[in-house]
Order: sequence, then C-alpha cells, then structure tokens
Amino acid sequence: MFRTPHVLVVGGGYAGFYAAWHLEKRLKPSEAYVTILDPRPYMTYQPFLPEVAAGSIEARHVAVSLRRHLRRTTVLAGRATSIDHASRVVHTRMNDGREVDLSYDVVVVTAGAVTRTLPVPGIAEVAFGLKHVEEAVAIRDAFLTALDRAAALPKGPARTKALTVTFVGGGFAGAEGFGELLSLSRAALKRYPEISADEVRFHLVKASERILPEVRATTGARVVRSLERRGARVHLRTTVTSAVGGEVVLSSGERFESGLVVWTAGTAANPVISKHTDLPVNQRGLVVVRPDLRVGTVDHPVLDAWAAGDAAAVPDLTRTASPPYVYTVPNAQHAVRQGRRLARNITRTLRGSEPRPYRHRSLGTVATLGLGTGVFEAGPVVVTGLGGWLIHRGYQVLAIPTWERKIRVAFVWLTAFFLGRDIVSLTSVQQPRHEFVSGGRPERRPQLEQQVRHVA
Repeated sequence: MFRTPHVLVVGGGYAGFYAAWHLEKRLKPSEAYVTILDPRPYMTYQPFLPEVAAGSIEARHVAVSLRRHLRRTTVLAGRATSIDHASRVVHTRMNDGREVDLSYDVVVVTAGAVTRTLPVPGIAEVAFGLKHVEEAVAIRDAFLTALDRAAALPKGPARTKALTVTFVGGGFAGAEGFGELLSLSRAALKRYPEISADEVRFHLVKASERILPEVRATTGARVVRSLERRGARVHLRTTVTSAVGGEVVLSSGERFESGLVVWTAGTAANPVISKHTDLPVNQRGLVVVRPDLRVGTVDHPVLDAWAAGDAAAVPDLTRTASPPYVYTVPNAQHAVRQGRRLARNITRTLRGSEPRPYRHRSLGTVATLGLGTGVFEAGPVVVTGLGGWLIHRGYQVLAIPTWERKIRVAFVWLTAFFLGRDIVSLTSVQQPRHEFVSGGRPERRPQLEQQVRHVA
C-alpha cells in the first residue's frame, strides 16, 4: 500500500521557510506532506533587525508568519533536541513543555546558527544580542528609555553611563546596528534639549583590524571614517575583557561605564546539530552536505537527509568545483536560494530524477549605516553614502519574502520619510501586568522613606 512521504523541515529560518514554501508550490498533496518545526511561529528577516532597533521599521513587519504563508504545511511550535536519522526520528520539546518524537521519511535540516558568546565576565548579565526581533525591540526601547532617564539626571557618572552605547563585533549585524542606533540618537536628541550631542558616546569594538570583513579593506576603512565623523569611536584590534555591572574594560586598558551593551561578535554552530545528531558534521559543527544539498559526501551520500543555510557546510561551486571545497558564506542571500534549490531537488528525488547542484554567484553586498548612509559593493563597483543607502533599501524590500511584507515595509519607510522617526519607548510592555497588579501605587523605596523620616 502506498504511503504519502512525510518531509520534516527542522528550522523555520530563511532556508527552512523557503524550502517549505516552494515544496508546497511544487508538490501535489498526494506526493508528500510537509511539517515545519520551529519555536517561533514566524521567520525573522534578519537584515532588517538594525532598522527595527532604530525604529525605521515596525517589528512585526520583519516577522513573516509561517501559518499565513505555509497554507498546506503543518506548523509545529517547538525545537529539536536531537536528530536520530538511523531511526528517522526527531526528538523535540514543544513550547508547552511536552516531549514529542516526530517520525519522518525525509528530513531537511535548516536549524540555523546561534549567537557566539565568549566567557567574558559580565556579558551574559548586561548585554543584548541582535539576532532576533525581540532583541532589536529591546535595544531600541532600552536606548530611548536611557535618554529619558539621562534627561532628568544631573551631569555626573550616572548620566554619562546612561548615554554610553557599546557594540561588540563589527560584522554586518554589528556595523549596521551601530550605525542605525547612532542615526537614531541624532534624530532623538532634537527632542531632548537637556542633552547635548557630545554627551552621547558610541563605542564599536572589533577584535580584528577591520570592520565588515565581507567587503574589501578600503571600503571597510571608509565606513570607519564615516562613523568617526559622526562622533563614534571605533576600537580596532581590541577586545572586551570585562563588562561587569556595565563597566566595559578593553584589552587596550581603556575602561568606561556603558548603559547599553550589544554583543554581535559572530555566530556559532547550533548545539543540537553539532552535538545531538548522527548526521555527519565537520569540525565547526556544521552538517556536511554535497553540492546538491544532500547530506553526506559525493561518494557517501546520506539518503533522505538534506541541509542548507547556516547549519550546513555548503560547497561554493563558483570558487571551487571539486573537493576540498570552499563553502558559501552564511548570509540571507545564500540561505534563500538554497531553500529554493532544496525544494527543487527534493521534488526531483521524489519523482525519480537526479538532484542538481546549488550554484549562486553573489549579487554583491549591501549595508545600512543609518538614515541616508549606506554601502554597496559588487565586484569593482563601490557606492557609499546616500547612493549605497538607496541601493540597500531597494534590494532589501525586493528580497523580503511575500508581497504582503514588501508593501508593509515600503509603506512604513514612506511615512517615516515625511513624518520622521517614532521615538516612543515601550519598555513597559515587558512587564504588562505591573500597573494592573500595583493599582497605580508607587513602589516603596525604604532608603527614601528613611531619609524623609530623618528630615522630619
């Protein structure tokens, strides 16, 4: 008796979302049914997170609903804890705490990467990441709340700390988030006459000798000069050795108090993929895949297993066509196209055809560094400033999936052009029951009460 194959997609990021989306378009319901597993009910379009942090884009608009756009795919809210391909089972922990074993016929591993953290004292307690939309919103609210607090403080250490921002890491996430928040500060200060521009201090700390390593060194140097002209300090060949209590200590010996610390120092392999699967992984903890995205090697493929995106070591055939391979860089441009290729190859395999290799030459790199400032590089062509910013916006609005999201983002950009940035902080939403529980009563401050009794 014929049984409809079950395709299980582990991870709902770029590669996973696009794989499931295009499998729906290519396969008939009788050919396979698809399930996608992810703890979040949406795909985050990460290139827009710096603009979410700066208030240029609404947070919801960078989150693409899985249920709205995957209409024939079963969406499960949970995360994989291990993958046992020999038994064709993914062990999962659902968001409600239940442990569930999901069986499958074909597995697609697109679980992505995680933020790389280092054992720096204090970082885990004070820093934000910038990989998820919740973090971008929290960064924006924390910065705007700090402005409100600083405006009511007298000049001194507490005010200086509140007005100091530190980004650790100078890749795309770090440089873009830093530039966008710097731009937000300049716009917001127009509404804070109590704070002068020279009081707001921005520090970007990068361990290597250049930022934006994906672009040429001369372009990275131009970006550094642009940030410094705008009042920022860029610390190259420098690391953070401590951040206990918000006191940032640099390897150069410099130290300063920082009210907002953002950690963007790279990514690391997903621990579930690197440590809890019987699929082959390399020394970096990435799934070993062939050029056609099937797990395994050319000589030893693993049947019914596929992988792509940041969780996989995908050979870059535009740079070398045979082992030892150079691998594609972990960015959205590759992950989106790998997801589409996954769908095509799985479809071809289910229909008895041979899969085809993934091959994509980069279209170039784009980055935003604040309102009206950006960079675009493709081969010998380099565009910075307003031109680079316009190219960045044009490319990203075309790249974000679904017309519904493209229209929403473009509309927000258009209204912001005429009405300016929204500088309202909604930090209170992180404690939505506080007013209800407190009944509007102010918090008791024992130290203040003692001072009042003493004066009396």
